[in-house]
Amino acid sequence: MLSRPKPGESEVDLLRFQSQFLATGATAAVQLVKKGSRRGGTANPDRPHQQDHRDVVMLDDLPDLPPALVPAPPKQARPSPGHSLPADEDTEERLSRHDQHITAVLTKIIERDTKSVAVTLPVPSGVAFPAVFHRSQERQGKPAASGKRSLFAQEIAARRGFESRAPSTAEAVAHPGPPAGAVSCEAPTPRDQVSRLLGSSHTFQKPHLITGKGLSGQEAEQEVQTIHKENVARLQAMAPEEILQEQQQLLAQLDPSMVAFLRSHSHTQEQAGEKAAEEQRPGGPSVPVTQEEPIMSVSASEPRQDSELEPGTSALKLPMNHHKEWLHMDTVELEKLHWTQDLPPLRRQQTQENMQARFSLQGELLAPDVDLPTHLGLHHHGEEAERAGYSLQELFHLTRSQVSQQRALALHVLSRVISRAQAGEFGDRLAGSVLRLLLDAGFLFLLRFSLDDRVDGVIAAAIRALRVLLVAPGDEELLDSTFSWYHGALVFPLVPSQEDKEDEDEDEEPPADRAKKSPEEGSRPPPDLARHDVIKGLLATNLLPRLRYVLEVTCPAPTVVLDILAVLIRLARHSLELATRVLECPWLIETIVREFLPTTWSPMGVGPTPSLYKVPCAAAMKLLRVLASAGRNIAARLLSSFDLRSRLRRFIAEAPQELSLPPEEAETLSTEALRLWAVAASYGQAGDLYRELYPVLMQALQAVPTELSTHPPRPLSMQRVAALLTVLTQLTLAASSSAAEPHSDSAEAPLATPSSVTWTQVSGLQPLVEPCLRQTLKLLPRPGVWHALGPVPAACLLFLGAYYQAWSQQLSLCPEDWLQDMERLLEELLRPLLCQPSLGSLWDSLRLCSPLCNPLSCAPAPEALPSLVSLGCAGGRPPLSLAGSASPFPFLTALLSLFNTLARIHKGLCDQLAAVLVAPGLEKYFLQCVAPGTAPHLTPFSAWALRHEHHLQYLALSLAQKAATFHAVPATNAALHHAMALSLLSRLLPGSEHLAQELLLSCVFRLEFLPESTSGGPEAADFSDQLSLGTSGDPACGRGALLVQACQDLPSIRSCYLTHCSLARASLLASQALYRGNLQQVPALLLPVPKEQLLPTDWPFQPLIRLYHRASDAPSELPPANTVGTAMRVLQWVLVLESWRPETLLAVPPAARLARLMCVFLVDSELFRETPIQHLVGALLAQLCLPRVLPSLNLDCPLPGLTSFLDLYASFLEHFEAVSFGDHLFGALVLLPLQRRFSVTLRLALFGEHVGALRALGLPLTKLPVSLECYTRPPEDNLVLLQLYFRVLVTGALRPHWCPVLYAVAVAHVNSFIFSQDPKSSDEVKTARRSMLQKTWLLADEGLRQHLLHYKLPSSSLPEGFELYSQLPPLRQQYLQTLASGVLQDGVSET
Repeated sequence: MLSRPKPGESEVDLLRFQSQFLATGATAAVQLVKKGSRRGGTANPDRPHQQDHRDVVMLDDLPDLPPALVPAPPKQARPSPGHSLPADEDTEERLSRHDQHITAVLTKIIERDTKSVAVTLPVPSGVAFPAVFHRSQERQGKPAASGKRSLFAQEIAARRGFESRAPSTAEAVAHPGPPAGAVSCEAPTPRDQVSRLLGSSHTFQKPHLITGKGLSGQEAEQEVQTIHKENVARLQAMAPEEILQEQQQLLAQLDPSMVAFLRSHSHTQEQAGEKAAEEQRPGGPSVPVTQEEPIMSVSASEPRQDSELEPGTSALKLPMNHHKEWLHMDTVELEKLHWTQDLPPLRRQQTQENMQARFSLQGELLAPDVDLPTHLGLHHHGEEAERAGYSLQELFHLTRSQVSQQRALALHVLSRVISRAQAGEFGDRLAGSVLRLLLDAGFLFLLRFSLDDRVDGVIAAAIRALRVLLVAPGDEELLDSTFSWYHGALVFPLVPSQEDKEDEDEDEEPPADRAKKSPEEGSRPPPDLARHDVIKGLLATNLLPRLRYVLEVTCPAPTVVLDILAVLIRLARHSLELATRVLECPWLIETIVREFLPTTWSPMGVGPTPSLYKVPCAAAMKLLRVLASAGRNIAARLLSSFDLRSRLRRFIAEAPQELSLPPEEAETLSTEALRLWAVAASYGQAGDLYRELYPVLMQALQAVPTELSTHPPRPLSMQRVAALLTVLTQLTLAASSSAAEPHSDSAEAPLATPSSVTWTQVSGLQPLVEPCLRQTLKLLPRPGVWHALGPVPAACLLFLGAYYQAWSQQLSLCPEDWLQDMERLLEELLRPLLCQPSLGSLWDSLRLCSPLCNPLSCAPAPEALPSLVSLGCAGGRPPLSLAGSASPFPFLTALLSLFNTLARIHKGLCDQLAAVLVAPGLEKYFLQCVAPGTAPHLTPFSAWALRHEHHLQYLALSLAQKAATFHAVPATNAALHHAMALSLLSRLLPGSEHLAQELLLSCVFRLEFLPESTSGGPEAADFSDQLSLGTSGDPACGRGALLVQACQDLPSIRSCYLTHCSLARASLLASQALYRGNLQQVPALLLPVPKEQLLPTDWPFQPLIRLYHRASDAPSELPPANTVGTAMRVLQWVLVLESWRPETLLAVPPAARLARLMCVFLVDSELFRETPIQHLVGALLAQLCLPRVLPSLNLDCPLPGLTSFLDLYASFLEHFEAVSFGDHLFGALVLLPLQRRFSVTLRLALFGEHVGALRALGLPLTKLPVSLECYTRPPEDNLVLLQLYFRVLVTGALRPHWCPVLYAVAVAHVNSFIFSQDPKSSDEVKTARRSMLQKTWLLADEGLRQHLLHYKLPSSSLPEGFELYSQLPPLRQQYLQTLASGVLQDGVSET
């Protein structure tokens, strides 16, 4: 018995088993049976199996070489069993009988001649997709199908019905004649059929199918005619029965599809011929003719036309033939083949209507009439197929395509469109904003959906588009280049200022209240959030976890990694809330630190980096720096939880050229590491690294002069040097804060921890930094090299200021040491600097680079959106701008900061340091800043730029204040500095609370800055009043005396404003910590949102407004004890400003000033009776009524702080009626808004609702602050008011001894009305005029009747206030006589 093969046995063993089996001759366990053939034959089961013909594998007999490839002998076909061939039948005849190929008919085929055939490319199509089937179009005219059937089933049924009505060609071919047994009605004879066939062939004038295409030019026509003549001659020689027999034979031999094609082609040619004949027939109507399809005789030599197929010639012309053999072309739907046509001609725009914008694949805006070649790929089959380019709607459609390449291409094109739009390339060629249109269309969420794609290319394109959308070009470069400026690390959050009502006070609320609001905000849908804040709406879609997944799992390309890091940086700059969310996203920061900030990595080769993973990345370090800037707690968490100290040591300890990275990347990485350390040091953190890296820092400082001597200086190297100096500045301030006394308000401030940096550790830095400053100042006369230094000179000056501040706070050291060193610095370095002409050119360029002097430079960018904040501006960053390379602001601000520090410590240097303030460029700059003009609109960029400009102005004013303490300042400069201080105070932004308080304490209410008080200012005020008012009152109560008293009360005035204009306590403490260098008290480097200026424009009236609101909110409570004093101080200060600083109050309209004065009378019922208040209000009212001010008094425009002047005036009238007791000053304020040019509603309020107040308005005509003509000219045209005038006169409510002013006004307007003869008056007005005149004629009061009829002109000098006619003019006399006769006739008729 043979054994089975076992595991481990080789092929040799298998062959041995086979040999043994064959030798034994045993029966196989399996028997093979051969099946029957496929032709129906069956195998013979009784046939004995041949055991000797088994297939045996013999390895020994195989040849070494493969057999030669020689043709095998031809096989002889054997008939299948059961299908024997007849012995007498010819094989060729049998094949010919069953052959249905075209060669059975076309026996002679000539090869096509291609020598003269032109090779053309395929014609591009005009439409991308066929027309969409719409049921409203297809169902028109079709009866409604019964039952519940789908549209598809109804369409198929309709087609089947059409096919049943018109039998297909296949049926005609299969059944050429009637079936057996069928009854035929008038069956045509063979001769009739032949005659009809010959008649339908148009007498064989030309062939239908053969055109000669493919032959030579001359041979083609000759060959076609030869074949045609042979066919015609053969048909004419045949009998009709023979023709029919040949026809039946051809139909049986040809393929039915070929027969159908020939018949349809012949039918089409016949219809075209008949249509042409109808058109040529004169006067014949174009009526479609329907006839049966004729039976066409087709033979092997039948003429055919091989022209292009044109189905539906009248409706659509296709550029190719269609064949039924083509897939899905058995039924041609012409409406779906529109896209195969040629492009229509380009239409020229004939109207001014807007056209749809189209863009190229590079994002360029294409002109509407541009004609581009089709090979550029810009033509498609959508709307306006003749125009090149893609519209935004079509690009949106492509982003949802099933083809990933189309999705990626659409996203790339959209990102390029956004990039060009943000750069302002489209200008005013587009109607509306591209970004706004995209966001309204849902582009933000389209990008979010694309981030969830499975294709890496689509994800990369979506992330790129997200970066282009969120990160404005130039924002990060601007903030990085200004990091080392004076407080340059402090930035405003890039959060929209237009929040909902529930979020308006988000920054001012405590964190607990904001935490309570966050669930409500999280419940809002993302589209609603994105409408107000794009970034918040985006984060509501779980963007951060998705970005973390892309970074950690998919490991994208370097460009995608950099785009993700840029997006995260933009999110961190949004606000403290979003920076915290980025930090707390699970595994996001861990992944970034682990993958992109490793401490060990492989050296990088030359060329592009294939992957950023496990390679240090400067963008990752920058992300951590931006996160740390959001708050001290975030910085502490980064340092403690992610081991940033070791990474800072790693990247700072080595020089950039030794980091085994590309040179630019290494330089940027080292710079960002230093900046991150500087941010941490700003909170008093990471000071322990200073001891460890001290040798490295000393070595780097010693190498700075060498880098400065490189010409031209390298920008990246200069930024790294500036970052190094910024780190040393913050460490020096940390040493000063460790020696300073603890803050008095430590309970409200964060818990201070002792700094790990001491004075002895930083005291040796000055000898290394001062030579760097000397070397940079030598380059000042060379503008090109000076501009290339960037922020290095400013960083050196800021370090010296921090160094001397820290030195002066060391109580254990001798003050003489630092005082002598300051004198040495002034003699050796600063005084020569002040004498350089180059410094004067810097002062002169202030006006050119100032955003305050050039408001248009801060205009918003073309695509700026309220919901997506960026620092972009319309002007960009030209060299002569605040952020430009030639800007003098960083150096001059740092220089003034150093001068202030030296002047504060060493009082004896104030005179010498104040010499910088007399620079002509600085004076011209101040004059232009205080001049009336349009201030820049508050935008994110203008807020950032104005903050740096405010620093320079404040430091200059602070130095001027210190200098004014020790010596007299020229009157011109003092007045200019005071005007500049007032202007700056009204422009300061949130975050500058310390500057505002210092200005209120030092400059604003300082008598030295009011030179008019000692140079004849009061006397000049009195003289001006006498000239303008024409009266000389009591000198003790004049404006001059009031100004003198106000100057004496300046300390009290300052205390009043410091009390009532106090800023938020928390904001003030944070600002003081930043500007004073108290690092332990600094909460964050992120400033509050700049929604508006720190103080309102009407801040001089602020204490008075607070008194008014307090009285309005609690009218029953007693007024505060110091109400009179507060009101008097405010009125005194406003009078000083009105008299000597009128430009300060230009921002407050005269109508708003009048409303503030009215608040004095509404605060308390007794306040206006105080004599000082009476005098001050009277003086201010006289200023408002000056001829140069009165025309600008407009009570109809919206006023700041008031919802409606009418409501205020109504309250004023009620208060006057209740407590005035005929006070003349009160009455003057009531009468002032009643002038004719103001709204009639104000006069209706008095004469309609408060008639009782007329008896108390006893202001004499001589004390009226304005001319009487202001009330009487032009004549009144309001009929209701005229009737009220007449009523109060007739009823006696208005009498001349009660209210002389309004009596004269009412008489003037009634007289003008009753004697007016305007032909355009309405019937109602004419009737009222006649009735009023009749009643006047019949008045019993002779005096009133005389006044109303004989009024002539207004005159304030007369007791009545107007002149009277001694005798009426003839026209009026005649008119009265006519009226009198009419009245008498009416009386007679009544009797």
